[in-house]
Amino acid sequence: MNKYFKQIILLISFLIAGNAFCLSQDTLNNYSEPLTKKILWIGKYPQHKNDADIRISEKIINFITGKKTIVLKKPISVIVDNSDIMWIADQGMHRIIKVENNFGNIPKVFKKDTNNFSSLVGLCLSFDNNILFTDSHLNSVFLFNENKNQIIKFNKNSELKQPTGIAYSNITKEIWVVETAAHRISVFNEQGKLIKRIGKRGKNPGEFNFPTFIWIDKLGTIYVVDSLNFRIQIFDKTGKLISVFGKLGDGTGDFARPKGIAVDSYGNIYVADALFNAVQIFDRTGNFLYSFGSQGRENGKFWMPTGIFIDKKDYIYVADSYNSRIQIFKLSK
Repeated sequence: MNKYFKQIILLISFLIAGNAFCLSQDTLNNYSEPLTKKILWIGKYPQHKNDADIRISEKIINFITGKKTIVLKKPISVIVDNSDIMWIADQGMHRIIKVENNFGNIPKVFKKDTNNFSSLVGLCLSFDNNILFTDSHLNSVFLFNENKNQIIKFNKNSELKQPTGIAYSNITKEIWVVETAAHRISVFNEQGKLIKRIGKRGKNPGEFNFPTFIWIDKLGTIYVVDSLNFRIQIFDKTGKLISVFGKLGDGTGDFARPKGIAVDSYGNIYVADALFNAVQIFDRTGNFLYSFGSQGRENGKFWMPTGIFIDKKDYIYVADSYNSRIQIFKLSK
């Protein structure tokens, strides 16, 4: 009995000592000048394609700890909180998954049949460490409080039309919600009161044609993916238009199906393009810098990537939707 116990303890120690995200030194691409950075592939979640690929050793650990590796179906959005916990909106599972130390968990409140979210899209961290997320079929924004294990509807007094992207501004304490079907942005305060709406359908600057994802940087600047105008629109913290860039095409720096957007600590703009199966990088003025990724299932390749998130350490998380995984990269010197 002692012999087997010691073997299990050694196995646990070995697995914990390994990196949770399959660390790799693979360098995918270098930035063009004047940037001197590199995009490094770091790892992925889950490490395995399906339950059958999970090693016996991991199954033993899962049994002992009560934790398990959740196999994703169609991850759409991903964020990472201040505790380095990953949160994933999985449209195929109709759930939000919490990933800590490479172990996935579905919070209890999401396991209830009454909370079967049919079309999860956007996900963001908000005030008081709450998580806000959108369901485009339910036309709603929901607030998830992990400590209370509670989900409440956020836009109780305001009608939304196909909400998709969502972002929280630490500068103005506002929540910006993209209404794809209404071709506009709705802005709420922390109490869920509608403050203002920005935009209408059109092709002129400040107008939208089925916008989708959104990002707000540390300065409060807002970046909106104006999807079927095939461009990015940038606004200041008050909603005043700053600039527009991008066009439909198949050339370098063009867009085909732009989806998620994020900004790194240097102000560079990252856009995941589902049809290009790549992430394109632009400077603050919209000049193309570089791209990484191509179609495939190997590490560093994508199959219709959707959401993207960049944390304070410039780790880049991409929801590789049709490969059913999250890929992690690092902007490095």
